[in-house]
Amino acid sequence: MIEVLIADDQPLMRGALRMVIETQPDLRVAGEASDGREAVELAVRLRPDVAVLDIRMPKLDGLAATRELARLVPTRALILTTFDLDEYVTEALRAGASGFLLKTAPPEDIVAGIRVVAAGESLLAPTVTTRLLSRFRAATTPIDPARLAVLRTLTTRETEVLAGMARGASNTEIAAELHIGETTVKTHVSRILAKVGARDRVQAVIFAYESGLVTVGG
Repeated sequence: MIEVLIADDQPLMRGALRMVIETQPDLRVAGEASDGREAVELAVRLRPDVAVLDIRMPKLDGLAATRELARLVPTRALILTTFDLDEYVTEALRAGASGFLLKTAPPEDIVAGIRVVAAGESLLAPTVTTRLLSRFRAATTPIDPARLAVLRTLTTRETEVLAGMARGASNTEIAAELHIGETTVKTHVSRILAKVGARDRVQAVIFAYESGLVTVGG
C-alpha cells in the first residue's frame, strides 16, 4: 500500500485529491496538511511514501517544504503547479522534488504520477517539460567548471544516455536509439546518478542542462 500525504491550503483541492487517491486499491491518504510547515511535521511523524505538495502554501511554501523533506525523511515529493508558476518548480526540483504535475492534470495522471514517484522514479510531465526546462536553461548562470569536470567523468555511453534522459526519452526509447538492452540503460542510469550526485532522474536532467551537455533546442 502506498501511503500519500496531501498538502494544499485549499480545502477543495485537498478534497478532490483525496477522492482521486481513495478510488485506488493500492493508494491510501495518510494525512492532510493545509500549509507547508504542517506537511513537514506530518511527514516526520507519519513517514508517507509520497507527499503531494502545492507549490504555493502559507507558513512554508512547497519549495521550502520539499527541501525539508529531502533533509528529514525518505518521503518523496510530487509537486503540483501551474504554468505561470513553473519557475518555482525549477527550484523545487533542485531542492529534491521527484517530479511535478499540473493541477489540471487528469485524475489518472495524478494517480500514475504518485505510483511512479513511490517506485523511486521521477516524473517529468510531458506537457510542461519543454517550457519548464527552457525557462530553467535561460535563467542558468554560466556553466560551473566543477559540473563540467564531473560531466567529463562519464563514459561516452553514459553521456549518450544522459542526453537522452534530458530530452525526456524513456529507458525503452533510449535503448532503441542506442541499440542496447533496456536493462543496460537502467545500469547506465544508476551509474550516472552516482557520478553526478543526483538523487533521481529529475536532478540528473537538471545537471545535464547546468553542465552544458544539452541546451534548449540543441
